[in-house]
Amino acid sequence: MGKPTGFLEYDRKNNSGTSPLERIKHYNEFHTPIEESLRCQQASRCMDCGVPFCQNGKPIMGMVSGCPLNNLIPEWNDLIFTNEYEAAAHRLLMTNNFPEFTSRVCPALCEAACTCGLNGDPVSVKENENFIIEYAYSSGMMKPDTPKVRTEKSVAVVGSGPAGLACADQLNKRGHNVTVYEKDDRIGGLLMYGIPNMKLEKSVIDRRVDLMKASGVKFETNKNVGEDIKPATLLRKYDAVVLCCGAGNPRDINAPGRDANGIYFAVDFLKATTKSLLDSNLEDGNYISAKDKNVVIIGGGDTGNDCVGTSIRQGCKSVVQLEMMPKLPDSRAENNPWPEWPKVCKTDYGQEEAIAKFGSDPRIYQTTVKEFVKDEEGNLKGVTTVKVEFVYDEESGRNVMQEVAGSEQYIEAELVLIAAGFLGPKQYIPEAFGVETNNRSNVATEEGKYSTNIDKVFTAGDMHRGQSLVVWAIREGRDAAAEVDEYLMGYTCLK
Repeated sequence: MGKPTGFLEYDRKNNSGTSPLERIKHYNEFHTPIEESLRCQQASRCMDCGVPFCQNGKPIMGMVSGCPLNNLIPEWNDLIFTNEYEAAAHRLLMTNNFPEFTSRVCPALCEAACTCGLNGDPVSVKENENFIIEYAYSSGMMKPDTPKVRTEKSVAVVGSGPAGLACADQLNKRGHNVTVYEKDDRIGGLLMYGIPNMKLEKSVIDRRVDLMKASGVKFETNKNVGEDIKPATLLRKYDAVVLCCGAGNPRDINAPGRDANGIYFAVDFLKATTKSLLDSNLEDGNYISAKDKNVVIIGGGDTGNDCVGTSIRQGCKSVVQLEMMPKLPDSRAENNPWPEWPKVCKTDYGQEEAIAKFGSDPRIYQTTVKEFVKDEEGNLKGVTTVKVEFVYDEESGRNVMQEVAGSEQYIEAELVLIAAGFLGPKQYIPEAFGVETNNRSNVATEEGKYSTNIDKVFTAGDMHRGQSLVVWAIREGRDAAAEVDEYLMGYTCLK
């Protein structure tokens, strides 16, 4: 513990962000790191507490508390404070394949469980992590890690999202010959096309992929396994196949008028924008435009917020975000004590931008769409919303949602984006491989396992556990790699 009184002497200080009205003029990341001496002070706030809940990553009251990757947070916080940045990077990379991703897009479960947060502000773990990995890159520490000895085993990883990349990275380090297949034109999956550029600039992904290529991992783009490539071909060519195809089946809103022109899934909206941005800086026009339109976003989660921020950057006329659930409290409720995940209201970057641009929070709570209203030509012109409430149903023993009579309202809208979550993977891939799925349509395995009912076929990530966080996808990719390694070699030294 570098400075026992650090948490008493220093207040939390975050990286500064560009003002909302400035940052909506571009699609770049908008946080500026604080100076190095202040970062060391922030690291010294770590208490080196007796039970570091920050790295626990275990469920408490049904919610995970701490980092699912079990990052050695107190150790590398101490190493930052003592200016041993290279040693800090070694400790960080022991447990996390891609800190440059998690330090940008993870909701920081570690900070929610930080002991400092019990009576004050938690340690800035996420920004400390970002400092470490960016130092590692800028100092030349991040070099290709080509195995000195190769096995004769080959593995195909289907899908290049965080789970697929983590699995491939681990198996390559073990010496196996790994090829990653990606259906899109760029590597990254969810990271590339599901997360907007202002949260994760794509050069960060390319930098890591280039490193993996130099380390021996092979990548095949524009290869849709299950359609372009038959599973039998992969099973014949490789000793194991790992399915990491994500949860790409979006939940729909089946209300009257759903066939109106102007209604899109959020994932299609975000993907088209990012692809056009990367291809031509949006000059090709190959994206769904919100310019001069009244936009309604259905869904109050991170994806909905990303749609808010993207719509504003495109020049929307107005934006409304509908959320079926009630507004969470602004601070922890008594029945939600530390170190549980804090169920509190979070105002994210997109909502901040909407408040600055339009003068009010775009979120409307306990509300859903009852009807999509279209004109005579079939174009969307508005939505009819209705308030909902949750009432306890004695027969089922749970709360059920019902409409509030007489609460209908009309909102003008030429563009609706559905960000209501996902219902498992696209089913053509499990069907093509013949793997079993569970009642949530995810690929089924035994509890704690990653092998499917088909020999040589494994699975990991959102395709396996359902829609989740990038940090969980990395965890799954690492664990699946260890199981694949044991299957191939009879034992494993991967963790």
